[in-house]
Amino acid sequence: MMEPDVSGRELRNVRLLVAYDGTHFRGFAESDGVRTIMGALTEAVARITRVSVESLELVGSGRTDAGVHGWGQVVNGLIPADTDLYRLTASINALLRPEISVREPAWVEPDFSARFSATSRTYRYDIWNDRSPNPLLARHAWHLGPSLDVDAMNNAALDLLGDHDFSSFCRKPRPGPGYDEPSMQRRLQAAHWTSEPWHDLDPSPLLRFEVSATSFCHQMVRSIVGTLVDVGFGRLAADSVPAIIAARNRNAAGQVAPPHGLTFHAVSFRGIRWDA
Repeated sequence: MMEPDVSGRELRNVRLLVAYDGTHFRGFAESDGVRTIMGALTEAVARITRVSVESLELVGSGRTDAGVHGWGQVVNGLIPADTDLYRLTASINALLRPEISVREPAWVEPDFSARFSATSRTYRYDIWNDRSPNPLLARHAWHLGPSLDVDAMNNAALDLLGDHDFSSFCRKPRPGPGYDEPSMQRRLQAAHWTSEPWHDLDPSPLLRFEVSATSFCHQMVRSIVGTLVDVGFGRLAADSVPAIIAARNRNAAGQVAPPHGLTFHAVSFRGIRWDA
């Protein structure tokens, strides 16, 4: 079922698969007075479809901080039903390249929500673990010179799996007046480090952490990565994660990894919606 806008045009729900380099943006979500991914995307879609920016409401699957990148971000919203999606995609990409790209457009059911229909999200974090920096990865990987113990990091990551209160790994938002403190309970579905091929280097210095969960709280992935790096350097024991989780205190965990190594990689819509 379609619904009309104020001018009488029929509207239809569109889903956009979006990639972006977040280096020069102040995060994903719209924010007054600063350049954001969603702000730039909303302006481009409004301009191309000839609707007002104020009337266009786009929703993303997840927020990312300043400097964080995206490959599989999903955005949806109502746009004129007569829009040619492939022309829309080509026009958005012409306006926003090379920093933002729509990889795939599709019409979806009216009740589809990039946020609430999502059942899991996957992030990747890249580390260049070599004495010499890699200029080709400088904007997308954290450079760490001393060798990391990846086996210890993977052993520690196993204790993160399952349902936990991740308060020790999250930057808690301040609840508004009259609201309870938000829950930091999350279900981590996968967490693993691998060595990724890099040209002819063997072993490769490119380490990748892939982590999936139903959802993530603010700075959760970067705090987990920083804590596991501390394990890899021997600053924390590989079996220290259960105690860190139990503490429910941000001071119990390790450092927060820098944003530029993090990429919002994928979203899954299989399974039960959040609001089912």
